Amino acid sequence: MFDAVHVVVSAVRELNRSQEIGVKPLSCTSPLIWQHGTSLMNYLRMVEYDGLTGHIEFNSKGQRTNYTLKILEKHPGGHKEIGIWYSNNTLAMNSTSLDLNASETLANKTLIVTTILENPYVMRKANYQDFQGNDQYKGFCVDMLRELADILKFSFKIKLVDDGLYGAPEPNGSWTGMVGELINRKADLAVAGFTITSEREKVIDFSKPFMTLGISILYRVHLGRKPGYFSFLDPFSPAVWLFMLLAYLAVSCVLFLAARLSPYEWYNPHPCLRERRDVLENQYTLGNSLWFPVGGFMQQGSEIMPRALSTRCVSGVWWAFTLIIISSYTANLAAFLTVQRMEVPIESADDLADQTNIQYGTIHGGSTMTFFMNSRYQTYQRMWNYMYSKQPSVFVKSTEEGIARVLNSKYAFLMESTMNEYYRSLNCNLTQIGGLLDTKGYGIGMPLGSPYRDEITLGILQLQESNRLEILKRRWWEGGQCPKEEDHRAKGLGMENIGGIFVVLICGLIIAVFVAIMEFVWSTRRTAETDEVSVCQEMLTEFRNAVSCKKSSRSRRRRPLSSAGGGVLRHPSRLALAAPRPIRLVREMRLSNGKLYSGAGPDLGPGCSHVRICQECRRIQSLRPATLTPPPPPPPSSSSSASSCSRIPPLVATPAPPQLHGSYQ
Repeated sequence: MFDAVHVVVSAVRELNRSQEIGVKPLSCTSPLIWQHGTSLMNYLRMVEYDGLTGHIEFNSKGQRTNYTLKILEKHPGGHKEIGIWYSNNTLAMNSTSLDLNASETLANKTLIVTTILENPYVMRKANYQDFQGNDQYKGFCVDMLRELADILKFSFKIKLVDDGLYGAPEPNGSWTGMVGELINRKADLAVAGFTITSEREKVIDFSKPFMTLGISILYRVHLGRKPGYFSFLDPFSPAVWLFMLLAYLAVSCVLFLAARLSPYEWYNPHPCLRERRDVLENQYTLGNSLWFPVGGFMQQGSEIMPRALSTRCVSGVWWAFTLIIISSYTANLAAFLTVQRMEVPIESADDLADQTNIQYGTIHGGSTMTFFMNSRYQTYQRMWNYMYSKQPSVFVKSTEEGIARVLNSKYAFLMESTMNEYYRSLNCNLTQIGGLLDTKGYGIGMPLGSPYRDEITLGILQLQESNRLEILKRRWWEGGQCPKEEDHRAKGLGMENIGGIFVVLICGLIIAVFVAIMEFVWSTRRTAETDEVSVCQEMLTEFRNAVSCKKSSRSRRRRPLSSAGGGVLRHPSRLALAAPRPIRLVREMRLSNGKLYSGAGPDLGPGCSHVRICQECRRIQSLRPATLTPPPPPPPSSSSSASSCSRIPPLVATPAPPQLHGSYQ
């Protein structure tokens, strides 16, 4: 102040020497300025001398230049210079520094520490009655206090706060909880999940934060229904499955009708047989019309291929339909089987404020309550008005009470994110809704003007730099029964997810075996009646042939011929025992394509040049009994290029009785 007055006096003297200074009254409301003001500013910039604060001079902007500032540190014996700051932004510090390992103010002192029971910061041991003093307690804050005591060489005594509150202002100006005990000098330190707020900073001191956090929303998990054995049907609704079944039946009917109406689906499967040259067949029977869409839907194809344009249109539309259906089903199946979706009615604080079905609140007298009470954000103001006016009260006295209320009712608990994370690791039925509502920190509270603040702060910084605080947090936060949400990976599907498809497979196999047994019984009964043997003997013989693992082929069983006159052609194995009866001549030849042709049916058409004998051509539905007579010698062939069908020698047989029919299996 002395140097400032001296500068003004020097400038006024120089101004008075250059010109006469007239004194005229000026009004604060008048727009007029003092006529000598500009000149005075110029003389102020010209002042230069050595004062109490050092050398004084100004630049063209009126700012002081070329000066130094001494940096002083407060000590019990007074102030001590620890460095110099120059106007060119240069800092020169002395070599002396504070020894963290042997603090002069905290060494060999015992501090009273007030705290509050809060998991996992401060907790009582299970058998705390067997211990005395500090050994009764455990937790993150207790371990941190021990680390600080080892660094700063002090001892402490833990004392629980009387009213069990963190601290909030009362209408009469006093404070409750740990803040009140620090103000009243009942404790030297307050160590807990103690939030640093501007309102508390006015009445007590805080160290640097040892943990950073924010306000979050805790709510219980609402899981959908548990996956069932038939959860593979979930990608489509029941209505979609029903319409797919109706579409399948409709396509089968349209395919059957189109194939029957179209002349291009009728064809002759036996062009080589003279007697069946005018017989046309249609491959789309009712059974085939039902089977063809199934093969296309299962993407396995079918041996039946459409011939006509109409049936090809039906097939193409059905294949396009199945392509979209299968693709949609595959895309949704993974999500329905691997993701356990949660039905959460709220996703953020805005959703919480916009509804009244779910109640929400916080700890009474805590920093979270103060945050909503002093907030100017519209959503948080609405939430505070709801919590303040709601009856019965939505505020709770402790975190445990809030957790119990969340699990047992429609209640959302507003709490610090670190506490949220801790309780979610212990209870898998809890989840966090949305992100953080704010950002703040936990610090160690001390009485206002405490001489221990700097030492405690430096000790916390040293613990952070050595990563000790992070190690302590992992020790107390990890180890719960629920994994972290960010550690969730895709898990393998269990039987509860896809067990139904195994049920479908087993049912299909049982039906197939049952149908096979029915076919076996039906066939053996007919064979036994024809061969005049017992059903059991025929079934035993056929069963031995069926289960034989040594052979993959066997002789074809031939059914004997029966006629109205009683003539019967028995099984070949019994021909020697039967009376001489008319038999058919079995003719065998090898065609030019290497196929073996055998039979005694109708003659092939003249000039047949087929080199392929299809399976249908081998099935001769009528057999003509004939007496075996040696065939005449074949005439000499003059042309080597005659077809193989024309070289078949004719059969010489006696006329058979009329209406003689049989089968060739």
